[in-house]
Amino acid sequence: MSHVLTAPDAVASAPCRGRALLPGLVLAAVVAGVAALLGRAETALFGMQWLDPLVLAILLGALVRTVWGLPVRAQAGSDFAARRVLELAIVLLGASVSARTLLSVGPDLLAGIVALVALAVPGAFLLGRMLRLPWRMALLIACGNGICGNSAIAAVAPVIGARREDVSAAIAFTAVLGVAVVLGLPLVGHMAGLGAVDYGILSGLTVYAVPQVLPAAAPLGAAAVQIGTLVKLVRVVMLGPVCLVLSMLPGGRGAAPAGSMVSRLIPPLFILGFLAMAGLRSAGAIPAAALPPLEQGASALTLLAMAGLGLGVDARAVLAAGPRVVAAVVLSLSGLILLALALIALL
Repeated sequence: MSHVLTAPDAVASAPCRGRALLPGLVLAAVVAGVAALLGRAETALFGMQWLDPLVLAILLGALVRTVWGLPVRAQAGSDFAARRVLELAIVLLGASVSARTLLSVGPDLLAGIVALVALAVPGAFLLGRMLRLPWRMALLIACGNGICGNSAIAAVAPVIGARREDVSAAIAFTAVLGVAVVLGLPLVGHMAGLGAVDYGILSGLTVYAVPQVLPAAAPLGAAAVQIGTLVKLVRVVMLGPVCLVLSMLPGGRGAAPAGSMVSRLIPPLFILGFLAMAGLRSAGAIPAAALPPLEQGASALTLLAMAGLGLGVDARAVLAAGPRVVAAVVLSLSGLILLALALIALL
């Protein structure tokens, strides 16, 4: 006989669910805190962060899971952090997007950025499939390279129902390559004979994270850093439309049951939340004083979610992804750089 919860039963069960989540959330918070401290230590020692705290959180979580295992009572909380907390972080991230940012780069460059992402993501996906990667893994790498690295991978993962192992492998390999891009991009700009503005555009179109624009573009001066940051921010904005499109495709989390087209066209609530926050920001409905706390909250929740994600991953499964993932990341990034150089030449 099935048991139907009455209202009092449901209220009473809420604290029980909270207690069930607590051990895993506490463990994820500890891992996230250690990752944040290591990130600060990197900055103090080297003047920059070679490994983003998001990556460190995944690596530390995976280390805990692989070496000591994940206690059964921590499973529910770590799962909650990896999924629901991440979704809330994505909603808050929408407050960093504004229409003014889009319009400030000018129509030609704006159209070029949209076209580059529209070409880079499907192209990298097809490349990954040619290398026989699972379609979800290929899509994670494509979005990571084409949009904004770790943040794009983390945002796309719940939309397409990606496995933790795939997410961790994609983030780990793109993180390593992201450092290589920061170090090697000035050489590419020098060989291509780019000036400060053009090199700034190249930086914004190719580096993975917004903070990476500074070390990547700094060799050519303040103008390169300013235009690079602006282009990168516009590229990040593309995350919302891409997630919206992916949520409507068959096979993703937003996919409908067989025969139901209407349900497939309804995106996940957290994507609608992201777009709503972006709309509020563009309309000036979010006070300027609230923007820094929202940004900090999104960063903290994302870090907690990455720790939860890492706690669910056995490192041995990630290493098994191996050469094909590396090849997909390297080749798709090379293609992105070529597309960026072609766009700069057209502009």
